[in-house]
Amino acid sequence: MREWKKAKNINAPIEHVWKFLDGSLEDMQKIMPNVIENEPIKETENGVGTIYRQKFKEGKKVQEYDVETLLYENTADHKKMKVGFTLANMFEITTTYEVEKLDEDKTYFVYSTTNKPLKWPAKLLMKLGGGDKVVVQFVERVKQVAESEIEANQ
Repeated sequence: MREWKKAKNINAPIEHVWKFLDGSLEDMQKIMPNVIENEPIKETENGVGTIYRQKFKEGKKVQEYDVETLLYENTADHKKMKVGFTLANMFEITTTYEVEKLDEDKTYFVYSTTNKPLKWPAKLLMKLGGGDKVVVQFVERVKQVAESEIEANQ
């Protein structure tokens, strides 16, 4: 299993950053443009156990998988969500998004993910795969999208 973790200060209010991670499909697509569908299958009152059927398009190929919320915290100053899913019966993936309010217009964002190969070809792919480039790019994209929307509204 491989793990990656990156953090970044974002010059935007906590609620503004959080909406991209736990909001509408339209907001989610601003930071994850390849997600083309995110339909609720099972919803729970406290968030934990909620399942969404998600479709992800890469090139012409569309992957479909169920994303389950494993942890959910949502307070005014701190929000955290951990989700898990199996991709193509090859990888078991968990992703954690955490935001902490630093002040009214600044948020600390932490993104961490694990990737566990389930079959030997997946294990080989992971050994050949790159480092944390995708994680770094994702954290940068969240920062850029959140900050550019705030600037556009000023």
